[in-house]
Amino acid sequence: MITLVLYISIALLAVYLTVTLFNVLAGPWLAKAPALTRAPKVSLLVPARNEEKNIEHCLQGLLGQDYPNYEIIVYDDQSSDRTAELIAGLAAKDRRVKHLESKPLPRGWSGKNWACQQLSQAAQGGILIFTDADTRHAPEAVFNTVAWMEKYHLGLFTAFPQQLTGTLAEKLVIPVIDIFVYGSLPLWLTYHSRSPLFAAANGQWIAFTREAYRGLGGHGAVRDRIVEDVELSRLAKRSGVRTLVAAGTGMVYCRMYQTAGQLWEGFTKNLYGIGGYNGFAFWGVIAAFLAAFVAPYALLAAFPLNALALTAVGMNLLLRSIYAWKFRHPAAAGLLLNPLGVIYTVVIAVNSFLKARRGVVSWKGREVRVIP
Repeated sequence: MITLVLYISIALLAVYLTVTLFNVLAGPWLAKAPALTRAPKVSLLVPARNEEKNIEHCLQGLLGQDYPNYEIIVYDDQSSDRTAELIAGLAAKDRRVKHLESKPLPRGWSGKNWACQQLSQAAQGGILIFTDADTRHAPEAVFNTVAWMEKYHLGLFTAFPQQLTGTLAEKLVIPVIDIFVYGSLPLWLTYHSRSPLFAAANGQWIAFTREAYRGLGGHGAVRDRIVEDVELSRLAKRSGVRTLVAAGTGMVYCRMYQTAGQLWEGFTKNLYGIGGYNGFAFWGVIAAFLAAFVAPYALLAAFPLNALALTAVGMNLLLRSIYAWKFRHPAAAGLLLNPLGVIYTVVIAVNSFLKARRGVVSWKGREVRVIP
């Protein structure tokens, strides 16, 4: 039985390593864009709710883009802090920034989806790029995004930002999510395959042509969805819209959560929904991660001289070293606390499953209904 478990662990790790190396060596990276052939007007759209600590840094990065033709529109989503005041101050100083004030949230809409829909209606660009208020951006981010879209005639392009971490909880959990993305999904399949099984997106940096966005129905088509970015990418696949997912390391940055409590609440909201609320797929991923990233360490502790256990642990360390190198994960936590990070993530994922089954999750002071 122990030998069988370790063979399964090694087989899974071989898959994660193969997919990761394919993405590292040959995958689309936002930082490695093709040549830009034309520069249509871009609308940078930022929904912001209680982001007084982030909004100025975000907008300063967007104002520093080296792209020649863009506007910035920010929607204050009923903030109770100084977010609206800070947006208005920046808008008064730079005419490229437009401030949209809050409107009442209609029944049946999530707050972020309503904010994004208002932003899209005010946008004038031929390309709409949605980005979160807690993101930071290299000067080439917009230029490179448009270059990818023009080169491959994309209707939807998205990049997974480089995730920044501070607390131990962040260092344990955030990299595990990256491994799920870059170790399970060959990024070029999001372009070459039309199947919704290869749909993925990250709302922290997601771009549409105006035509594709309107054709999909915009955020109105996913108005009640919590994981709206992934749902939009699935809808795009079903509609025949060309999509591509890229690694955004070095171009777009985000520190998603500042505390362990925020991390717990945020991933409780999202993790079960990432897989489309598919219980079979959800528990399959959890089982695979426990088998690949936890079982080898437990079995090596019990049987220190077991060659298969040593091999599996060595593959774990190699994988986490690649992520520390290419995706700039915290090396010490990744190498030394790898199984603990996976266990912590699994606990949050199970909580996400339980909360979703009850039908309600909470985020930023709002109760949000879960509709599978």
